[in-house]
Amino acid sequence: MELEKKRSSVKKEAQAIKSLQPPNLSEHTDFRKYLKEFYEYKQQESKNHRRPYTYAHFSAAANIKSPNYLKLIIEGQRNLSETMMTRFAKALKLDKSQTEEWKVLVRYGQAEDPLERNQHLRHLASIRNKRKVPKNQDKHDHYTWVMFALHALADQEGAAFTVGELRELLQNRASQKEIRASLEHLVKTGELIRDPDTGEIKKGKTLSNRAEPIPPEVVRRLQAELIYLGMESLMHGSPRDREFGSVTVALTEKEYEELRFELRHLRKRIYKDILMAREKTKGDRVFQLNFQLFPITKKSGQKKTS
Repeated sequence: MELEKKRSSVKKEAQAIKSLQPPNLSEHTDFRKYLKEFYEYKQQESKNHRRPYTYAHFSAAANIKSPNYLKLIIEGQRNLSETMMTRFAKALKLDKSQTEEWKVLVRYGQAEDPLERNQHLRHLASIRNKRKVPKNQDKHDHYTWVMFALHALADQEGAAFTVGELRELLQNRASQKEIRASLEHLVKTGELIRDPDTGEIKKGKTLSNRAEPIPPEVVRRLQAELIYLGMESLMHGSPRDREFGSVTVALTEKEYEELRFELRHLRKRIYKDILMAREKTKGDRVFQLNFQLFPITKKSGQKKTS
């Protein structure tokens, strides 16, 4: 009886080890946490081996002399140089694409300047979104903040729709290639109309009337771009040219849903009122209004997640 129990226990343990999965790099925004989970995975995977996985094993795979170097990195006592990032990628057995993602993740985690962190996070999001968006969804490449900005610029007084002028109006935040592609797409879809005689650009269809479904990954990419624009405005713009405010509060789930509902309707009302006003007069500048509501804590007692 005891022998059968022992065999059953060993079998279950073997099945559990076999079903172990290494941590997913693309699900992490903290490279030290990713390393910690990788090390714990390797330990669990090799716990019945003659020589279970140790920090020294990792150092050997990364060609590092210090046997506890990984431990120091995980605990935040050391940072990784560009050379060490490459060595760690080798020990983590990352392919070329993953290595690029890994290095950007580390740069983001180690950057102290807010603007530099923002730039690395933007790069990281771009890498991950390109991987998530199916290849047959390339037709949505134009779906960026530049497209929305150009559409709104048709309502700005004195805006000239040459690529060079548009780039200047957008404060050089977009390349000429991005601007040209977005402008051509908007004209092609009828969302902007070019007068054949004068060359003047006017608004056509509204962007919100699109019939084609937009993949969630593409929407996420756009939303991330708009957040990054806000960050850049905070770092570079004049305080007179922005209105940033925040409220940090504890909400019930019911209050949260009610607030989401109110914000959605407020956004629609503001947009509708502004569109009506632009039918009478032109605007002076294009502004970006973002609404952000998200949790910064988990529920008390909630299980740990990666």
